[in-house]
Amino acid sequence: MKFVSLLIVFMSVLVIGAGAWGYFTLQATLNQPLQIEVADTLDVPPGSTPARVLSGLESRGVIQRAGWIRRYWQWQMPDTVLHTGEYRLEPGMTVLRLLDVLQRGEVVQRSITLVEGWNFSQFRDALARAERLEQTLPREWSNDQVAAELALAEGHPEGLFFPDTYLYTLGMSDRDILKRAHERMQRVLAEAWEQRAEGLPINSPYEALILASIIEKETGVPHERGEIAGVFTRRLHKGMRLQTDPTVIYGMGESWQGNIRRSDLRQATPYNTYTIDGLPPTPIAMPGRDSLLAAVNPTPGKTLFFVARGDGSHVFSETLQQHNRAVRHYQILRRAPNYRSSPPPAVPVDSEAAE
Repeated sequence: MKFVSLLIVFMSVLVIGAGAWGYFTLQATLNQPLQIEVADTLDVPPGSTPARVLSGLESRGVIQRAGWIRRYWQWQMPDTVLHTGEYRLEPGMTVLRLLDVLQRGEVVQRSITLVEGWNFSQFRDALARAERLEQTLPREWSNDQVAAELALAEGHPEGLFFPDTYLYTLGMSDRDILKRAHERMQRVLAEAWEQRAEGLPINSPYEALILASIIEKETGVPHERGEIAGVFTRRLHKGMRLQTDPTVIYGMGESWQGNIRRSDLRQATPYNTYTIDGLPPTPIAMPGRDSLLAAVNPTPGKTLFFVARGDGSHVFSETLQQHNRAVRHYQILRRAPNYRSSPPPAVPVDSEAAE
């Protein structure tokens, strides 16, 4: 009888000891710092399981006792969905903190900024350079091929994507960003069109988009957008040609080398508003919200001309005589080294033509 009692006591001590050992081992496992000296990342591709992720970390030498951690996951977080994505690992981070990050799905978010006034080719260049963004639209494809692949209603993609900063996570693609930017432009354009003034010489949201793109390229000075829109609106009402340099530059394509010559103003292209009536056939850039609103709500007035001052702003004139005087005055200032026709655009513009 005494032997049985001693055995029971002995077994109890073993159980308690094993439990204590297990408890302290689990605590040490969960509180172990990740074995990294600099920030690193953990990729969790689709279909990953906690066991596979933890085993991968153990094989990299980042953690120890992955089996203990897996059992803790099964015990404490049985219904947790392991989110696909990229996770940031920091020196000093504990396993417990890592599990919390995985449970919350705190994936790394990167950002890409598509700038107002950029054209579609510049958008594509930025997407191609974006870190860890999946590339599904070959760079050798033409812009029109991309438009066809994205099933855009318009055959030409220029102007159809809203310039903004977009967040993305591992596994997202250039196609995903363009889809979001296109949907955003459709919404913003529809909202602007709903707020349009009466009696405009444009007949559709797409024409408003075209006009907004020209306004975007003409000035980066916010308070001027409405007045420039007013000049173009009055010109369209009067049947005057827009005669705006950014459309000439767009029509020149890769042949533009930074300056517009007088011969370029006479060169017939679908976009040369010195030779065509009305608007060009498509937008020439990606306009922002302010330019869209200016296009549909131009500032009232009588001005029909404007010329760059050289500090990024413009002088507006009601008559050709006034305009010619302003042109002669500011053509002299063009020789100054710090002269610029507008705030620094994505592609520098230097034109001697009357705008």
